[in-house]
Amino acid sequence: MGFLTWHITRPLGQRLIAAGIGLTVMAFNAQAQTSPQATQEINSLLDFIEHSECRFVRNGSEYHGPQARAHLQKKLEYLEEEDKVNSAEDFIELAATQSSKSGLAYEVRCPAGIQPANLWLKTELQRQRQLH
Repeated sequence: MGFLTWHITRPLGQRLIAAGIGLTVMAFNAQAQTSPQATQEINSLLDFIEHSECRFVRNGSEYHGPQARAHLQKKLEYLEEEDKVNSAEDFIELAATQSSKSGLAYEVRCPAGIQPANLWLKTELQRQRQLH
């Protein structure tokens, strides 16, 4: 049955329900997407992590930038599937602050010293925003 035939032969109530379902799905899909600005900021932070000379410390083990990026990218993808990331701050707080398995805080070991990963990334995010 074509759309026009369905549209003409179905009662108004069924057509309104179908339209409502369609609008709900469209609204949900629009809501589930991270804004372009947030996506750009998160990608910039991931690039920063990957190319940093600092070592990312997770559960007592040190990881080079590319390994740290891959891990955080994986966490980000999961969080995006759950519609939990709407900003770079969400990414930092939910993916880059602590291990979801052990609860231990992530750290970075840089030539200048050791600091919490979330503070390191928040500082970098502020720096990047000042440049734009």
